[in-house]
Amino acid sequence: MAALPELLQRQSLAYPSRIALQGPDSAFSYRQMMQAAQALANQLRKQGIKRVGLCGDNSPAWILADLSCLLAEVVCVPVPGFFSKSQTSYLIERANLDCLLTLEQGVGSEHLGHGVWLRHLPVTGVGAWMPETTAKITFTSGSTGTPKGVCLSLAQMTATTLALKERLLGVELNRHLCVLPLATLLENIAGVYLPLLMGATVTVGPLQSLGMTGSSGLDLGRLVAGINQAEPQSLILVPELAMALVAAAEQGALESQSFRFLAVGGGRVSSELLARGRAAGLPLYEGYGLSECGSVVALNSPDGECEGTVGKSLSHVEVSVNAARHILVRGNTHLGYLGDEPEPERAREEVCKKWLDTGDLGALSPGGFLTVNGRAKNLIITSFGRNISPEWLESELIQALGAQQAVVFGDGDPNPSVLMVIRDGRSPEQLRSQLTALNAGLPDYARLGALYIRRQPLTQATGHLTTNGRPVRHRIQSDLPTLLAGAFPIFISALSTNQPGESHMAFFDRLQQETAEARAHVTGAPVIKAIAQGRFSLEAYTWFLTQAYHHVKHTVPLMMACGARLPERMEFVRKALVEYIGEEYGHHEWILDDLEACGADKEQVRSGMPDLSIELMVSYLYDQINRGNPVAFFGMVQVLEGTSIELATPMGEQIQKLLGLPEQAFSYLYSHGALDQEHFEFFRNLMNDITDPDDQQVIIDSARVVYRLYGDMLHNIPLPVNRKEQTHEAA
Repeated sequence: MAALPELLQRQSLAYPSRIALQGPDSAFSYRQMMQAAQALANQLRKQGIKRVGLCGDNSPAWILADLSCLLAEVVCVPVPGFFSKSQTSYLIERANLDCLLTLEQGVGSEHLGHGVWLRHLPVTGVGAWMPETTAKITFTSGSTGTPKGVCLSLAQMTATTLALKERLLGVELNRHLCVLPLATLLENIAGVYLPLLMGATVTVGPLQSLGMTGSSGLDLGRLVAGINQAEPQSLILVPELAMALVAAAEQGALESQSFRFLAVGGGRVSSELLARGRAAGLPLYEGYGLSECGSVVALNSPDGECEGTVGKSLSHVEVSVNAARHILVRGNTHLGYLGDEPEPERAREEVCKKWLDTGDLGALSPGGFLTVNGRAKNLIITSFGRNISPEWLESELIQALGAQQAVVFGDGDPNPSVLMVIRDGRSPEQLRSQLTALNAGLPDYARLGALYIRRQPLTQATGHLTTNGRPVRHRIQSDLPTLLAGAFPIFISALSTNQPGESHMAFFDRLQQETAEARAHVTGAPVIKAIAQGRFSLEAYTWFLTQAYHHVKHTVPLMMACGARLPERMEFVRKALVEYIGEEYGHHEWILDDLEACGADKEQVRSGMPDLSIELMVSYLYDQINRGNPVAFFGMVQVLEGTSIELATPMGEQIQKLLGLPEQAFSYLYSHGALDQEHFEFFRNLMNDITDPDDQQVIIDSARVVYRLYGDMLHNIPLPVNRKEQTHEAA
């Protein structure tokens, strides 16, 4: 079988003047591409280079450097741009690289031509063991964060490329746009080698020009604009990109007329998303692969697809599923991991007969279509002994709720829970309704009991994501208490089958549900939208802090009054109030310090009067405690602590960015965004211990009133008409 260098040389003879590589400022025909790659290869041979690291953003120069390594038989190690410095240093040392090929001039670098620079590296000694026929080492952090080098031969990469070409035989592709980093093996093989062997043009440019930064940052508007301009016939997408493009196509922003084949891989994709994409004119086809098998293993195509599967295996591999439901692959498996102990000398044919356990769970239909159900090591086992694949639930949640990220957890619990990143400003009530609707269609053992909403995404920098955007589950699990403390909780009665008018749910869940309409008056206040639009002023912030001072200064006195009036049967509530008082004491002074940092006269605020809405709110609570049922106080706790969790930290960050104020002006907002998360969990448990129907109803009624009055205060915040009226005195 001819290898990639020979096959590409044949293409240059067959289509010498056809454009092979199209960049923002330059283009290479097939003949020019091979001539340039050969010239670079000669330079590498001349200098005796054996192993190189290939660094840089997507560009024609990156592809030329990669092809030159194939031609010169130099081991190429793509260096992902989103690797941390420590990961990159580890990669360089582990692979014992002779030099780095870069796409920009650096200190001590030598220009090889065609935008490729060479920088020699200091000798570090003997590197890790590497199989003799290694042509490329692709590093992936896997689930540990430490990069792991997968060694692949030229024959393996050629076999994958030819098998993909065979699978797409009936698909006419003339233009491919690279939207994933070229250092990603999938884009390297299926986004460069494959289109070139099909005689197509590979369009490539800096990822930032397509709205992408790091491993997971995305500006959808720029991505859509870039795709519309390039008019590609094919793309390779990860699930998050697929979801974003489906939404853009549904809104009419993405022009889909040119598309012929959009491959989706790298994670589970819901059937509903694929159906929506097809309806919007996006020919999405799901596939499956792993670096250890040279990238793609199975793929749906127009000539053979099955909904809910990743397609049939490609012709160069065999796939089976064992009794433990593990997916096994043989026929084109990797040479080994960099640094692993070498196996006894055996013919490659013998190695190829071995089955590779992928660690993925799946099923194989009689017709040969493969279904992937997640990682075996990630299985969640409920307290009822039912096995749940978190990846399956996560794909359903991302599709149904439009989340940016979702991580399902709850091993040993009656029902799973989920930590989700939602950044579009939807209220908890809307999300509760959507989650309840999703639960109704799930098996009872898989229904979610709690949803924890984060506004800030999980990142690779914090160790919570791998380099390809997958959750690092063991790290997330160890950090779960902190992550949940920074999230807004929504609790669902997962197994509820109540009849109308009947309620068996915990009281806290009922409190959340029955105050949803009143809560909308708070979450729908104009100030929230105004801050997002950049229409907020120093005057507005100091006015808000002033009102906060005038109700927070009554928090401890209200708790004391409540505790004094509680009956003996509610001693457990009085005990909880003692703890609350200790933590809340002095917070009103924090607000005065914030006001002083904003340039306000805090003594004038101290002696001033609040807005009528706050005066009425405080008076109402004192009256309820003194003349009615003292547990009415907890209606205020429901409102203020819940609102703080959802709004305090994200609103504080936006306000600080808009007004340029120092950290000292945000001790109240930032501390309550963090403190109240723990308080709210404590509050939830306390509410669930209140079982008297009359007490419960008083708290619900009180919360509704406080939502109304506190919402009135938020509606009264003076806002500038436009951004020009913003004040920056504190900047």
